[in-house]
Amino acid sequence: MVSVTQHTTQQAQRKAAMAVLAHAEAGEIAARLRAIPLPGHQDLREPENGLVMLRGRVGGDGAPFNLGEATMSRAAVRLASGEVGFGYTLGRDGEKARLIALCDALVQSQDFGATVERDVIAPLREQLMIRRKQAAEETAATKVDFYTMVRGEG
Repeated sequence: MVSVTQHTTQQAQRKAAMAVLAHAEAGEIAARLRAIPLPGHQDLREPENGLVMLRGRVGGDGAPFNLGEATMSRAAVRLASGEVGFGYTLGRDGEKARLIALCDALVQSQDFGATVERDVIAPLREQLMIRRKQAAEETAATKVDFYTMVRGEG
């Protein structure tokens, strides 16, 4: 039971890390990784660009349909200790996909997981939350409440 719980926890940590890294800029990720003494690693899959099909549904529960295609980049990295990380990102930024894959592998590592969470993921998560809050405030500033508007006499 402990193994299943540990596996589920690790999956949740990886999922949370990928959610943050996917929205971060490649330069921000690279700058934070430079502060960590990285272990030996190799590219299992060099960064490559391709297309993915975007699917949609009318009303959220209708029949699925092909909405269109989007470019994406992917990469895979293996640490010297054996952990394998995968990185995917929308767009044509192969370096960002490689950095995400490296972070994914490091998050799985017993030696580097906590360090990467503290020094890379947490600060990027904080920046993401600040950007989202600013965007929400800017959007809220343009809100119009039609129920309180007074109809002009005319």
